Amino acid sequence: MGSQSNGSSAKPFKFLIYGKTGWIGGLLGKLCQSQGIDYSYGSGRLESRDTLIADINAINPTHVFNAAGVTGRPNVDWCESHKVETIRANVVGTLTLADVCREKGLILINYATGCIFEYDSKHPLGSGIGFKEEDTPNFVGSFYSKTKAMVEELLKNYENVCTLRVRMPISSDLTNPRNFITKISRYEKVVDIPNSMTVLDELLPISIEMAKRNLTGIYNFTNPGCISHNQILEMYRDYIDPKFTWKNFNLEEQAKVIIAPRSNNELETTKLKTEFPELLSIRDSLVKYVFEPNRKTPVKA
Repeated sequence: MGSQSNGSSAKPFKFLIYGKTGWIGGLLGKLCQSQGIDYSYGSGRLESRDTLIADINAINPTHVFNAAGVTGRPNVDWCESHKVETIRANVVGTLTLADVCREKGLILINYATGCIFEYDSKHPLGSGIGFKEEDTPNFVGSFYSKTKAMVEELLKNYENVCTLRVRMPISSDLTNPRNFITKISRYEKVVDIPNSMTVLDELLPISIEMAKRNLTGIYNFTNPGCISHNQILEMYRDYIDPKFTWKNFNLEEQAKVIIAPRSNNELETTKLKTEFPELLSIRDSLVKYVFEPNRKTPVKA
């Protein structure tokens, strides 16, 4: 599906959002409010087809956004011991919503994950060679990632779906426990591996614009380039807390304190950057949207 102009005679946008209680779903509602876009949160359960149809009939949206699903609390290790619940939300639920939307002629913007890849011989760490949208997922270390890769493969058959591969999401709200910066600043020890990441303050407004343009297909939904844990924590120290310190450990040591291995990768962002040339690199985006607005240290002369 291609772009569609939104002239004065066009139907005004009305968004139906799933994931009201989630982090991204909550931010989406606030963004719609600030942009004057009419929106409603869905009350139906994703795996319950009839309730989704009822929502769509009642709200009559122009676009549907899916920010619901299971990531696990406090982290993806939860999914290892709750496999059926994870399948129900991440596979059955997402597919049901995509299918209902297709039946109703609606585009679905689906917030997915890029944690379905890991560095390999063709995409070595530090090489700058990122995984592309059409690459086959190669990371099956966690059950969460496994379900996400499964559903992404099936969603390729739905021409009405726009799949956004989010990674290690970050926002300017440094008090939010889901924020990647907040998480690693509270860990006793962190690994230090460059990764692609998503600055939500910059990218969520882009996802709204993608809906307006009726874009579909898979997009690596991260800022261009990579940044490591240590580089982020150095910025945190320089902008927020000059006394902040941290300790590193390696993957072997990390494996002793987690149940499921974690994905580390770089995603290629040419496709997204071509559509949105203003997209900032990960470091520049962090400075502009996260660290400068939260700065507590004096600006160096």
